[in-house]
Amino acid sequence: MEISWFGQSCFKIKGKSAGVVVDPFDPEILGLKLPKDLTADLVLSTHTHTDHNNTGAVLGNPVVITGPGEYEVKGVSVHGVGSFHDNSQGSERGINTVFNILIDGINVVHAGDLGHLLSEEQVSEIGACDILLLPVGGNYTIDGEGAAKVVAQLEPRIIIPMHYKSEGSKADISGAEGFLKAMGAENVTPVPKLVVTRDKLPEETQVIVLSKS
Repeated sequence: MEISWFGQSCFKIKGKSAGVVVDPFDPEILGLKLPKDLTADLVLSTHTHTDHNNTGAVLGNPVVITGPGEYEVKGVSVHGVGSFHDNSQGSERGINTVFNILIDGINVVHAGDLGHLLSEEQVSEIGACDILLLPVGGNYTIDGEGAAKVVAQLEPRIIIPMHYKSEGSKADISGAEGFLKAMGAENVTPVPKLVVTRDKLPEETQVIVLSKS
């Protein structure tokens, strides 16, 4: 399985049987670019904001999933868990879905624009978490310190920060530095993509920073 990042919260997760794109953005809103040939079998959108729901940009006639529930497409299992985009039960920015994507035997959890710490019930419903794709930029979501607390709640083997200020982005959010400092990972060197199999997951929690594809 391999994971590539296109900026903000948009990833492609490529497994043996299927490809999944999560939270494709509107390039005009962010100032970032999506690949012109971006294809997938599934497209997931964690919420309706334009920097997360440009599902029409993904080619290949994918199945589109936009909310909580259980789904299975081409050997990929998806479990969506309801959450909020803020720390006020959604009264400020609405709802958000945390997706647990089981692909090639690995549970990849994409937290979307999570705006709060998880409840015990949500942690239980999300379930096993091997790789956590987590917002860290604050302002509209949890910040670096909050993200570190969510890491402690879900206990992933690998964390990939997302939704932070990156080169070329117009988003009014902070960089990843606060989260990396909270995790003691200030010296992590970005890599183009993560390629991993179930038996190669690290024993201890590891932070991986992806450079934009």
